[in-house]
Amino acid sequence: MGKKEKLLLKARNNPGGLRFDQFETLMDQCDWTFDHQSGSHRIWYSPKGTRLPVQPKGAYAKEYQAKQFLFIYDLEQNDGI
Repeated sequence: MGKKEKLLLKARNNPGGLRFDQFETLMDQCDWTFDHQSGSHRIWYSPKGTRLPVQPKGAYAKEYQAKQFLFIYDLEQNDGI
């Protein structure tokens, strides 16, 4: 199991327990593109162009943003978008 798969599994099992640096590594591993930062919001785009602003909650990713990422990732993997 590679790094991408391990992080995906961790995010699915406990989206609120994912460190923000791990979250951004996961997005990068899934071919998402970091576009820019506006204040504390970091703007990422999926391979199919879906925009997702994210920001840390302390050292961790916000649970609802990790869930949004997983939803978009799964949808795009299954050609839902």
